Amino acid sequence: MQNNAIHALAKLVNRALSKVQTGSSSQDRAAHDSVERAPDGLPIPSEPLIKLVAGPRAGISWFLEGGRRGAESIVEILERNGARFADLRAILDFGCGCGRVIRHFSSAAGTKFYGADYNPEMVAWCERHLPFAKFTSNGLGPPLPFPSKKFDLVYALSVFTHLSEELQFRWMEDLSRVLKPGGFLLLTTHGESYLGHFSDEEKQQFRSGKLITRGVANSGTNTCSAFHPPAYVRAELAKDFQVLDFIPEGAKGNPTQDAYLLRKPPLSTRLMTVGSNAYKSY
Repeated sequence: MQNNAIHALAKLVNRALSKVQTGSSSQDRAAHDSVERAPDGLPIPSEPLIKLVAGPRAGISWFLEGGRRGAESIVEILERNGARFADLRAILDFGCGCGRVIRHFSSAAGTKFYGADYNPEMVAWCERHLPFAKFTSNGLGPPLPFPSKKFDLVYALSVFTHLSEELQFRWMEDLSRVLKPGGFLLLTTHGESYLGHFSDEEKQQFRSGKLITRGVANSGTNTCSAFHPPAYVRAELAKDFQVLDFIPEGAKGNPTQDAYLLRKPPLSTRLMTVGSNAYKSY
């Protein structure tokens, strides 16, 4: 998908948002959502599903706008690192929810899209309403039901922000497995912008490069939170990947979250961590 296609999509979404009614009761809204369609012609999920993926105060407007921004940022981050989204043949939305982001790629030609999520209700909705992609459920822990070396890109937006440290490492290993050599992993994290929410002890831990986790007994839900110092991501979480790019608060669809673009080392390249301008082989 080229930039002009994304901008055209943005205009369509913005026009639709002005027409969406947001003042109805929860019961009326649920009925309305079951038949309302966005400019892309795809259905809009029910209010409960929207709130699960976009936050307790989110409505249709932010669900569509946030998803559009998320899709746009994926394309932009790849392009700023010399990779064309349109050249990727197989893409996985890991933690796809009810299609908040993947729906905005419905018109992308020549690419096969897949979605995976821990919530079977979300997956069932996507299977019914987003026919351009294939969807599957996954467990709280790995593995994914895909063969090794399948995907050119996996993106995980606001997924590692809600997992225990143990699960994060296990999923990084499995995502590496399903990526092709040289494939990309784009993920978002809670970074320094969240320091204001920390206790003094947590601030000290974060600044010393240690992961902060809360509610790990509820991993995989919004009541579990993880906060990633950039140094921790580079040295620990992404140690088996090349770190191509780090954009503080760069996750447009998940405002204030940091964005990382990682790359599974090609078979011909020894394992190393590089800066965003230190590679030319894509």
